[in-house]
Amino acid sequence: MIIQGISASSIFDSRGEKTVLISIKTNVGEFEASSPNGKSTGKYEVKAYQKSLDEEIKKIEKMKNYFSKEIIDKFDDLIGIEDICDKQFGGNTIFALESAILKALAKEKKKEIFELINNEISKKDLLKIRLVGNCIGGGKHSPDEKKPDFQEFHIIPNEKTIEDPFIKMKEIKRRVKLLIREKNKSFSEEVNDENAWRTNLNDKEVLEILKNFDTPLGLDCASSSFYKRGNYHYNNPPLKRSKEEQLEYLTNLIKNFNLIYIEDPFDENDFESFSKLLSRFPRVLIAGDDLTTTNPKRLKKAIKEKGINAIIVKPNQIGSLIKVKEVCDIAKKNNIKIIFSHRSGETEETILADLAIGFEADFFKSGITGKERECKINRLIEIERKFE
Repeated sequence: MIIQGISASSIFDSRGEKTVLISIKTNVGEFEASSPNGKSTGKYEVKAYQKSLDEEIKKIEKMKNYFSKEIIDKFDDLIGIEDICDKQFGGNTIFALESAILKALAKEKKKEIFELINNEISKKDLLKIRLVGNCIGGGKHSPDEKKPDFQEFHIIPNEKTIEDPFIKMKEIKRRVKLLIREKNKSFSEEVNDENAWRTNLNDKEVLEILKNFDTPLGLDCASSSFYKRGNYHYNNPPLKRSKEEQLEYLTNLIKNFNLIYIEDPFDENDFESFSKLLSRFPRVLIAGDDLTTTNPKRLKKAIKEKGINAIIVKPNQIGSLIKVKEVCDIAKKNNIKIIFSHRSGETEETILADLAIGFEADFFKSGITGKERECKINRLIEIERKFE
C-alpha cells in the first residue's frame, strides 16, 4: 500500500479543545483518524505537538511527499513512518497518522485492524478483557473547588462478556447518582471531563457509596498532581501526608474497601513507595501511568524496582505504535497486566479497542457514558460478536 495523499486539520475533543485529525488517501479509499488530548499528563510523556497543533498541520502539508514514498504492507512497516516523523511531530499527530494508515491497510488486506497486529486472537483472548469504568471523578478532571482529591473512582465488573459489564456499569452509575444526592445536597448531576459524576464529597465518602454495589472497585489517585516538596497535599479535607503516611492511608483504603486496583498511588518518581505498596498487596493491581508513560525504559525500571504489576497504555502518550508493541511485549513477558486507556479529552475515534485486542490487553478503561467513551466499548462489543 502506498499513501497517495495526506492532510491534517483540527477538530474538537470532548472538552471542546482542539485536537488533530489526519486524513490519508490510498488506492483503496480515504481514511481518517484523530487523537485524544490528555489533561493529567505525566512529566515523562512525549509532547502532544512539537510546537503547536497549527504548526504540525502546516508541516504535514509540506512533508506529504515523504510519506507517499513509503510502501506499507504490514504493521511493522510503521517503523518507516516513524523515522520520517522523528523530531518532526508530537505524539498526538503520530498516533492519528499511524491509526489512519492501519485503517487503510486493514481495508486493503480485508482484515480487521486488530488482525494486522495479531492474527491469532481467539474468543478466549477477547473475553479476558475487563472493563474499568470511571464512575465518580475528582482531581484535575473536575473543575469544582471542593471535590475528591483522587482523580477517578472505578467500578470493575467481572462478567463473562464485554456487553454484560457495560450494561451493569451504566446501571450502577445511574443508581450512584441517587446516593450522591442523599449526601451531597448541592449535587446537580453534572459530569466532569470523563463524564464521571462531579461531587463535593471526599475520597472516603465516595468509596462508601460505591461499596454498596458488590462490584470490585479501583482508584486512579493521580498522586503526582497533588505532590509537592515531599508531601501529598489534600484539599478535602485540607491536610498533608508524608510518603510514609500516604502508604498507610492507601493501605487502609485497600483493606477497608476491598480495592482490587490502584493507579498512580504515589508521585511519578517514587518507585520505592510503589514497591512498598506492591509488596504489601501482591494480589492488588498496582498500576503505573504517570510513573511509566507507556515508555519501554520506564516500564523496565518499574519492573526492576518491583514497583508495579500493571501498566496503563495510552498510545499518544509515547507517540509510537511500535513502542506500544514493545511495551506490551515487555509487560507480557514479566506478567504485568495491560490496561489500555482513553484520555480525558476524547474523540469518537474507536481504534483504541482494536489496539487493545491486538495487543492482548487484560483491561480496557474507557469511562462509562458519553458518546466518545461508549463508541470504544461498542467497538469491543462489535468485535466480540464476530467471534460468536
